[in-house]
Amino acid sequence: MNRPLPFDPIARAAQHWEDRIGPSTTMAAVTGLMRVQQIVQSAVDTALKPHGLTFARFEALVLLTFARTANLPMRVMGERLQLHPTSVTNIVDRLEKDGLVKRLPHPTDRRTTLVEITEEGRQRREEATRAVTDIDFGLTGLTRRQTEQLTELLTRVRKSAGDFTDDDG
Repeated sequence: MNRPLPFDPIARAAQHWEDRIGPSTTMAAVTGLMRVQQIVQSAVDTALKPHGLTFARFEALVLLTFARTANLPMRVMGERLQLHPTSVTNIVDRLEKDGLVKRLPHPTDRRTTLVEITEEGRQRREEATRAVTDIDFGLTGLTRRQTEQLTELLTRVRKSAGDFTDDDG
């Protein structure tokens, strides 16, 4: 990691923006959000790497763990993970290659493939979960209430963008 700068580069960029372009509130928020995303992604990747997982594969294992029957159709996985079918196929291919999931035929729909987490997948998910929770998913420096507020704010943006229609968000 680089040494910390003696000033906040986003605040400085916001001031330059303000001086030369106009209001900088949104630019500073988005630039900060993008930087935090890099920080969090790096921390999570570092925590998951010893477990042979990416965040996308970890999310897939968690999703399968949450499923009542420990398996889901690939289409449903894509919907819940908000991923293109090609990405889901890639994730499942890698997890299957590592013995963490297996594909099963759907009992009543020949066109549907189910993905089921294996016992090894459950074990790996447990270990990886400890690794990411031990580092608070890389989101440090906030109180519990601030983290809840951040989640609420980000949920509003996601809902506004059309991620979901539920009125609870």
